[in-house]
Amino acid sequence: MNAKRITTPSPEGQKQLDALRKSVANVLEKKRRLGQYAVTWENGKPMVRGEDAPVVPARAR
Repeated sequence: MNAKRITTPSPEGQKQLDALRKSVANVLEKKRRLGQYAVTWENGKPMVRGEDAPVVPARAR
């Protein structure tokens, strides 16, 4: 099987990726300003961050 693995997106794909990153950054900044928590993915696990973030029991982590 001859499969090429493309590691960089096409110019159109890069535009789409940039738009998604900008949108996510804007939403996270808005949530921060409003004092709302956000759930993100870090080191293979969901992370809850923010002033009003729910407390997760230690055994559920």
